[in-house]
Amino acid sequence: MPAGPSSLPREARAGRLRLARASRGSAGSMVATVAALAYAAALRARIAFDEEFAPFVCAGMRFGFARGGTTIGGAYLTGRNTGAATLRHEAVHAEQWARYGLGFVVRYLIEEVRHPMHRNRFEIEAGLVDGGYVGRVA
Repeated sequence: MPAGPSSLPREARAGRLRLARASRGSAGSMVATVAALAYAAALRARIAFDEEFAPFVCAGMRFGFARGGTTIGGAYLTGRNTGAATLRHEAVHAEQWARYGLGFVVRYLIEEVRHPMHRNRFEIEAGLVDGGYVGRVA
């Protein structure tokens, strides 16, 4: 008889729940998240799950990400850019991955070519201040 979710060890169940939360329940985002976590692990990132905003945070990377960090599915890859505002911004990108699935990569890249950085509609939706594209308002 195949093992059901209740027969899995507690840590394995917790890992599955975190993966589902990080991927926002999207199959395409889950595939991207698993690939990103494998990539980050290969580059020796410190991987932790952020309970507040629900991405996996892959920190301590020296390369392998764009700008201050890159969200792939529900995994955020970065060197050390892990403040709350940044994670809130990256959580919106995780939502975008869930909304558009694997096609988000193409959508984002086309938008970035047409409207780079702070003019990119996906960055605007994620919050330009939280993403560090514009200065903080006092």
